[in-house]
Amino acid sequence: MTYLLDTHVFLWWITDNPKLSREARKVISDPANDLFLSTAGIWEIMIKTKIRKIGLPENSKEFIVDQISLNAINILNISIDHSFEIYSLPEIHKDPFDRMLIAQAKIEGLTIISADSFIRQYEINTYW
Repeated sequence: MTYLLDTHVFLWWITDNPKLSREARKVISDPANDLFLSTAGIWEIMIKTKIRKIGLPENSKEFIVDQISLNAINILNISIDHSFEIYSLPEIHKDPFDRMLIAQAKIEGLTIISADSFIRQYEINTYW
């Protein structure tokens, strides 16, 4: 199965945060599953690291790249179709990064792994 990791899920996974559910850990660690991380998530991580809202190692770029490789995570780039899809989404979630993930999941037919209850209100497949 194919999954899109919400940004916090990716961060919780790579930092072994206990907030990550046991079920999510099982899915992420299963090599039969294809995992994706959006470039929107990487963008969000870099912004929040810069303003010190997220504490990552000094060389956060190298750390993120290494974690993506070590965990066999695919990168999902933002396409023009993803961008256009945002317009049709209901105004449930206000966070622009999460709205992009929702649009990407909808267009690409991916299941989002997320603890965010707002994301689970959209007509997309979610997992937690």
